[in-house]
Amino acid sequence: LTYFSHIFTIETNLLQRAMGDVEVSERRRIERSFSSFKIIPIKDDNDTLHSEGTDFSPVDDGVVVDEKKDTDVVKEIDSLLPITESTKGNAYTAAFHLLSSSIGTPALVLPFAFTSLGWSWGIVVLTLIFAWRLYTMWLLVHLHETVNGTRYSRYLQLAIVAFGEKLGKCLSIFPTMYLSGGTCVMSIIAGGRTLQVFYNTICENDQHCLHKSLSGAQWFLVFVCLAILIAQFFPNLNSLAWVSFLGSILGVTYFTMLWALSIAKGRPNGVTYNPSDNVTTTMAQFRAVLNGVAIVAIAFRGHNLVLEIQGTLPTNPKHPTKTRMWRGVIASYSFVAICVFPLAIGGYWAYGNMMPANGIMGAIAKYHQESTPKWLIGTIYMMAVIQCLCSFQIYAMPVLDNLERIYVSRHLKVCPRWVRSFIKLFFGGLTYFISVAFPFLGSLAAFVGGISLPFSLVYPCFMWISIKKPQRNSLMYCLNMFLGCLGILISVVQVAGALWSLVVDKLDANFFNPW
Repeated sequence: LTYFSHIFTIETNLLQRAMGDVEVSERRRIERSFSSFKIIPIKDDNDTLHSEGTDFSPVDDGVVVDEKKDTDVVKEIDSLLPITESTKGNAYTAAFHLLSSSIGTPALVLPFAFTSLGWSWGIVVLTLIFAWRLYTMWLLVHLHETVNGTRYSRYLQLAIVAFGEKLGKCLSIFPTMYLSGGTCVMSIIAGGRTLQVFYNTICENDQHCLHKSLSGAQWFLVFVCLAILIAQFFPNLNSLAWVSFLGSILGVTYFTMLWALSIAKGRPNGVTYNPSDNVTTTMAQFRAVLNGVAIVAIAFRGHNLVLEIQGTLPTNPKHPTKTRMWRGVIASYSFVAICVFPLAIGGYWAYGNMMPANGIMGAIAKYHQESTPKWLIGTIYMMAVIQCLCSFQIYAMPVLDNLERIYVSRHLKVCPRWVRSFIKLFFGGLTYFISVAFPFLGSLAAFVGGISLPFSLVYPCFMWISIKKPQRNSLMYCLNMFLGCLGILISVVQVAGALWSLVVDKLDANFFNPW
């Protein structure tokens, strides 16, 4: 917290000073106008009094100059950082960024959530969470830019404006770090393991080939090296448009292939759909339901990148960014729904309560490995690896932006190429170390995801109330207050349920031993 507070202290103070308060600014304007009007007695033949017109004092001029200078400094710093360095994006690039960051390996476990929720409640919970996240994304899109043109291109900036500097940092720094850097670590773990599964699939039953396989830490290293090599060619977020386009296409393709292949292969013998078949006691069933809701809640992602992606769009008073950004959100979430809902429903139909805990990809390997062509399975695995590489680039950008801010704030110039390369290598090494040291982070996803859940479902609702100040008891006030309070309750219950599951199932903390 101290580290990230140091990073943002300079620009936060500048932002607050540059933006000012509307009330204070108006009061200063009135005071200046009255204080500058003076009645000066001048003796003449008629002994009349003459007034001297407005004359602004040097102190008042200094205040205006300082505010303008601070605003210019903030704009200059923003123009040198990776997220806002280029503002040449459009609705298409925004849609690609959002789609590539929203589709990921957590959604592959959705059919397993249905084993504890069942058909009806599974579909209801999935639909409600999807609609809730879409609504909070609408809130963020409309909070990005104010009427006077001030833009908040980082989630932390908006949180500070809404909740104050101390509370805003306290509430948003950890979720920002986890949802950015933590997602990169999870991409390394998922990508490295998929690379090994791909290698084993190619080798098949050749023991000599299997004996030459790399270790888990080495597969992680291969993935990180590929990710950092790709990152060297893309200096800012807008330049990643083609990477996001590739990740979007491959993500939609392999998700579709997974649920289509599962339905085409038919159901294995002994498939059932009764949630109570997998549990023996009422408490175990309740714990399974909490686990299922947690899986659905963390299956969707990308809220920590909405403001950053919107920051790549150009703006002017007549055409604010919210119109184009919302078009991109609708397009991307339409494809997310096309991928996620058939995968969850089709995967549960195909495997029922026989669905393994590692999701639909594990189910295909378990039940259809022998009857599926090797090239088809290998293609799915390689698409998943490339999609992880693409999403790694997007989620790494907020962290790289924070690290570059240290250099830019001190020197007020863009980072040289060698500095950016060093920062990316440092970040890659750090994420690699964490992935090797804590390869069991996937088991903690429900717990940490519960802590970060308010970041997506709660904070945007309270931000809207704090910044827009809707009339009390109005529809928007009541809706956002209700959703915010409900989100807090769900987060607390999810964290408690995750801790309960970790205690009962006994976490296998295999430090420095990927597998």
